[in-house]
Amino acid sequence: MADIEITPDHLIVHIRGADKFLALKSQLEVPLQHVAGVEVAPPEAHEIYHGMRVGSNLPGVVTAGRFLQHGEWAFWDVHDPNRAIAIRLHDEHYAKLVVGVDDPSGTVSAITAAIAHH
Repeated sequence: MADIEITPDHLIVHIRGADKFLALKSQLEVPLQHVAGVEVAPPEAHEIYHGMRVGSNLPGVVTAGRFLQHGEWAFWDVHDPNRAIAIRLHDEHYAKLVVGVDDPSGTVSAITAAIAHH
């Protein structure tokens, strides 16, 4: 699971607990201007991942780390696909961040408001 922090200019993803070890990251920070969009329970969160990865992929338990999907890198930290959000990015190393959060709808609303305001 992750916590999302929104500052006036950045979106910061804080990785919680043991997921820091599984994902090989503790935090990701991107400028709000590089956030292209965000959605709740993206379809890809329900798929079993196959392919190149740096991290952990235990289907039904956790997907955490860096994954190459369709020629683009994505960062994942998901335990429950129904609590996942996808943050789509441009001009960044990762094309998207797929993370589990406590309140997916509220988090998507907050990010959407921040990028609209920015």
